[in-house]
Amino acid sequence: MDGNGRWARRRFMPRVAGHRKGVEAVRAVVSRCAERGVGYLTLFAFSSENWRRPAEEVNFLMQLFVRALEEEVARLHENNIRLRVVGDLSRFEPRLIDLIRNGEALTAGNSGLNLTIAANYGGRWDIMQAFERMLQAHPEQRSGFAEADLAQHLAMSYAPEPDLFIRTGGEQRISNFLLWQLAYTELYFTDSLWPEFNGAAIDTAIESFQQRERRFGRTSEQVQAAAAAELGAVGRHA
Repeated sequence: MDGNGRWARRRFMPRVAGHRKGVEAVRAVVSRCAERGVGYLTLFAFSSENWRRPAEEVNFLMQLFVRALEEEVARLHENNIRLRVVGDLSRFEPRLIDLIRNGEALTAGNSGLNLTIAANYGGRWDIMQAFERMLQAHPEQRSGFAEADLAQHLAMSYAPEPDLFIRTGGEQRISNFLLWQLAYTELYFTDSLWPEFNGAAIDTAIESFQQRERRFGRTSEQVQAAAAAELGAVGRHA
């Protein structure tokens, strides 16, 4: 979710105003994804590199996170949305950690959209902590591991690998987000700044995704043959 600061600067407003506006965009995007039946939505809210920002901005972001949890968790619960937060939470204040855990517990039984907030998260951190957990689970083993052995220890092991990655703000990079999981994800970059992103923008991104052919190492002919076979199977069982 990139571009809050630039959105504010273009309007001669402080950067924090952009972050406030960004929360409104979060509401709109979560609502539209729930309406469309999206199973999993992950928002990169605060990276492990964002601690390098000015201290006053970091402090504001932490306060904004607290306020958002206080105000939004009940609404998520009412709409059958399950909340999870992934990342290294050890640097957060106890009040914020309590709000996170309480929100996760309240919404744990919900069966609608799975909303994940990545906070103090980094893809490299995720892989390293998964590697350490894998070794702890198999102290007698030093080689011969499979990808699945590590994948089950990633912070988002509960979720399928993403189909679509969206980055706002005009930058064309993934910035240490879900490095393991994005191996076959379709990438979508937009010049829209995050506060400008809304339900219609999500629709446009999904429409772009739907026009793409996902081969996963196969040829186009193989993909088309598999799709035809699946369609035929559906027809025979209709």
